[in-house]
Amino acid sequence: MSAAALETRNLCKRFGGVIATDHVSLTVLADELHAVIGPNGAGKSTLIGQLAGEIKPDSGELRLFDQPVTHLAVHRRAGLGLARTYQVTQIAREFSALDNVLLAVNARRGGNFRLWRNAHDDRNAVREAHAALDLVGLSGRAHTTTGTLAHGEQRQLEIAMALATAPRLLLLDEPLAGMSQGESTAMIELLRGLKHRYPILLVEHDMDAVFALADRVSVLVSGRIIASGDVASIRSNPEVRAAYLGGDAV
Repeated sequence: MSAAALETRNLCKRFGGVIATDHVSLTVLADELHAVIGPNGAGKSTLIGQLAGEIKPDSGELRLFDQPVTHLAVHRRAGLGLARTYQVTQIAREFSALDNVLLAVNARRGGNFRLWRNAHDDRNAVREAHAALDLVGLSGRAHTTTGTLAHGEQRQLEIAMALATAPRLLLLDEPLAGMSQGESTAMIELLRGLKHRYPILLVEHDMDAVFALADRVSVLVSGRIIASGDVASIRSNPEVRAAYLGGDAV
C-alpha cells in the first residue's frame, strides 16, 4: 500500500447544536483518487473547509504527507502542496485565461509580483501557464476573456490554475457542478488524465463521475463516515443504499 498523502483522524466540528463532522477519519493514498459523497447537509463543505484550513476543527488531527497541519493556515498548507478548487468557480472574469493562470504561477513562486512589470515578460512563467492550459484542454483559449468562456471551460480553467501551483495533492470541490452532459463528459476525461499523476480528493454530486473515476469512495452522512471502500463495495452496501443511493440525489 502506498503512503498517505492526506490523513484525518477523528475530525470533529460543531456549529452550536449541529455536529457538522463527527469523528471523521479518512486517508487519501498517494496514488489514488478518493471520492467523498453524501446527501445535502452531510457535512461535506465543512469537511473540505477543515482540510483546506478555512475552518478550524474543534478536535481531531489532520496530516499532509505525514506532516501535522491541523493548526496551519491556508497559505501554509498551500506551500506544502495542497491545491483546491471551489464549488463556485473562483476566477478573475475580466482577465484572460492565460492571465488567470499566470496569477497562480506567480503566487506559487512568491515575491514575484513586481510593480510596473508586465507578467508576460517572464517567459518561464508564461511557458508554465501555457503548459497548464494545455493540460486541461484550453490551449486555444489562452487569450480569451475568462468571463466569456463557457461554464465547463471556466471549470477547466480553475483546475489549470490549481495545476499551475505545482500541487502535490488536489482537493476538488464538485468540479462537475452545473455542467451540461457534454461538459461533464469532458471533465470526467480530464480528471481521468490527472488520476494517478496527483493524489486527488474529489467531492462530487455526479454519481456517474464518482463511479467512473474513484479508486475508493467514502460516504458521509450526518457528519459521520458510514462506509468506505471500492466502488463495488459502496454500490452493494445496504446502509449506503438506504441512506444515500436509494434516497434523494446529493
